[in-house]
Amino acid sequence: MLSIPYGKTMTYGEIASKVAEMKGLHGMSAQAVGGAVGHNAISLIIPCHRVVGADGALTGYAGGIDRKLKLLKLESELSAE
Repeated sequence: MLSIPYGKTMTYGEIASKVAEMKGLHGMSAQAVGGAVGHNAISLIIPCHRVVGADGALTGYAGGIDRKLKLLKLESELSAE
């Protein structure tokens, strides 16, 4: 999650593919990534709000989907300046 650029997002599946490639695995499930993201206890430092569903859905944020949306909008607005 630390490699996701400010103002950008990645899907759980994209992260799963990258992790599998780095570990030399044939694949990894997006659900496994979701489980790991869900256990992120330091979301202010590790930006888990930048991880979205395959269809762009704002899923799975412990702080609430409303906060996730606000954080993404804030980053989008600030990166456009």
